[in-house]
Amino acid sequence: MAVKIRLARRGRKQRPYYHIIIADARAPRDGKFIEQIGSYNPMTKPATIEIDREKAYEWLEKGAQPTDTVRAILRFKGVMYRKHLQRGVDKGAMTQEVADAKLAEWIEAKESKVAERVEETRKEMEDFRKLVSGQAKPKAVEPATEDDASAFREDTPAEEAPVAEEAAPVAEEAPVVEEAAPVVEEAPVVEEAPVVEEVAPVAEEAAPIEDTPAADAPAEETPAE
Repeated sequence: MAVKIRLARRGRKQRPYYHIIIADARAPRDGKFIEQIGSYNPMTKPATIEIDREKAYEWLEKGAQPTDTVRAILRFKGVMYRKHLQRGVDKGAMTQEVADAKLAEWIEAKESKVAERVEETRKEMEDFRKLVSGQAKPKAVEPATEDDASAFREDTPAEEAPVAEEAAPVAEEAPVVEEAAPVVEEAPVVEEAPVVEEVAPVAEEAAPIEDTPAADAPAEETPAE
């Protein structure tokens, strides 16, 4: 029978926590299991891990295969490091006392780091609660020094410079005059002068009327002879 060390999900929706169990590889995830050796809660900061190192090591020696997540948990809790040291003892590279001392030192250093992270989280939560409740003291405003005043005077001209840049766009509005110029070009009223030229032919046609009597004059003189 293939035995695995894996997680079994517990908890409600979106608030999970897990049991670290020893179960048959063919069993469903949340089904029957052989033994529970710990728990894992990823919702806390840092994650809360409780595990029986001795039982986990025994099942590893028996051939139980951990899943990827459980392997990371066992490595974090020092179970995999103990297995590594025990190989050195079996090969004669070190004694059992040396291996136990190294394991105890490693676990102590790891637990101290975890305790520091837990304390940091506790302080962050306290500061957050004080801030929400209004108990947090406002930060004291430091009085301005001469260096700050001189720095302000030096920076003032640079801050006023953009005023000139803002005035420049006013000159760009001049194209309004250019749009008015085409109005003068559209005055084609002067081109109506050809009306005067049409009057001139009227005078030329009237001239033959004056010459008509002169042409008929010889006809009147003929009877007098």
